[in-house]
Amino acid sequence: MRNALLSRRLSFTVAAIFLLGSLGSTAALSDASAKPAKSVAIDDFGYLDTSNEPTDQAAAHQRRLQDFMAALRGDVGADQRFQLVASSCAPACADDGPALAERLRAAAKDGATILIIGNIHKMSTLVQWARLAAIDTASGRVVLEKLFTFRGDNDEAWQRAASFVSEELRAGLAGGPAPASPVALAPIRLAVFPFELDDTSAAAESTGETTSDATGLADTTDAIRQLLAQSGRYRLVDVATSGAAAKTPTLHDCSGCDAPIALGLGADQSLVGVIRRISRTEYIVGIQLRDAHGGNVIATADSGLRMGANYSWSRGATRLVRDHLLEGGQQ
Repeated sequence: MRNALLSRRLSFTVAAIFLLGSLGSTAALSDASAKPAKSVAIDDFGYLDTSNEPTDQAAAHQRRLQDFMAALRGDVGADQRFQLVASSCAPACADDGPALAERLRAAAKDGATILIIGNIHKMSTLVQWARLAAIDTASGRVVLEKLFTFRGDNDEAWQRAASFVSEELRAGLAGGPAPASPVALAPIRLAVFPFELDDTSAAAESTGETTSDATGLADTTDAIRQLLAQSGRYRLVDVATSGAAAKTPTLHDCSGCDAPIALGLGADQSLVGVIRRISRTEYIVGIQLRDAHGGNVIATADSGLRMGANYSWSRGATRLVRDHLLEGGQQ
């Protein structure tokens, strides 16, 4: 599970993956000084809003999406390494299955050797994801796939995102490192609360939480905070000052009470983790990420049953966070 909340519309399905070939292999396509410009067509991206905000922003989102696409096409067209071919898809651009295969044939007929497709998904009040893929129209092979997150939902945030995505896309297609960008997407302010223990083992009532359990939980929390802070995607806020968190016995089953606590600390999102102990050598790690402004769940995942004592909890938790919150994402 790369992310449980990405809808089918935002995912390149298994059928499409078999159709198009292996994802994620970025080919060194061309050097502008030695080879002719690559012909690129860019289809309109899809848009999905699952933030559940009370205000209808459909018109604003449509306008911003149009501006985003215009900026992306303008940058590609102005880059001498590429030749922009007008997209012929209408009214909606296919992004999977047989319809995508037909779309590739049409783009090739129009003269494009590379077709860019993508979607943008508003996950919560301040967090949006942009996913794109570059596909070779002759072979159907995905030569570049990227997932971006950007913070904010106003004109300025969309303009920053368009600039960043454009640079990453053009650098990836050219087969070189991304140029140094003067535009840095702001990291998401995140409150990472201490991991909690949910002990359902046979000895839970008689033994309770031991000193070694407390050490294991603290080590797990520290490992996750360090991992997220080093990613550059998040800026951690201090949760030690929250008296409300200290008064709440367990955050993992308080029906989202972590969100307003995180908001009071100045965070945009909150992360709650739990270790569910099945036996003294079996456990499951669970994490849940919420939008602090609206309380909506952005991501939730668990590790499945793992073997090991409490000193191994941190390894299971870091693997879970890396797989579901960090790996494959681009800030």
